[in-house]
Amino acid sequence: MENYEKVEKLRERANVSYEEAKEALENNNWDILDAMIALEKSGKTKGTGQAGYSTQGMPKYEGVIDDEPESKHDFCDACRRFGRWCARTIKKGCSNYFYITKDGKEVLAIPVLVLILTFIIAFWLVLILLVIGLFFDLHYHFRGPDIKAVDLNKAMDSAAETARQMKDEFYNRENE
Repeated sequence: MENYEKVEKLRERANVSYEEAKEALENNNWDILDAMIALEKSGKTKGTGQAGYSTQGMPKYEGVIDDEPESKHDFCDACRRFGRWCARTIKKGCSNYFYITKDGKEVLAIPVLVLILTFIIAFWLVLILLVIGLFFDLHYHFRGPDIKAVDLNKAMDSAAETARQMKDEFYNRENE
């Protein structure tokens, strides 16, 4: 709103002259409400003697005044996004499996989520058991709708092959 429009609006509302409205606005940094209050305090308004307030005809400032601070909205949105991420991760962890095979037969299939939780709880124990399993000709693979870990499965096959070669080399030295 331009200054001229503010002066006209204040002049109409306060029932004062153009000069008085302009002076009040200039003294109050062109804020209509502050200028109206200043005019009322100085007794320059020529009203009916009734005090009243109306927002009718005033510009609407959507989104400026809010019951909750913006930071609360940001926090709530972040919590919702984190919750959705957790739900997706748990769903993927339950629909994809870690398979343990021996001689081409499945020995065990556990959800990836369970594998991750056991790693968190007993990392060194699980790691040692997996390495020992390699020497007992166990093979490990990941399968599922969300698994695109072909490289990971190749690395596990390579580790199984290396363990087999080490075992064969050990037996060959022992038999000589």
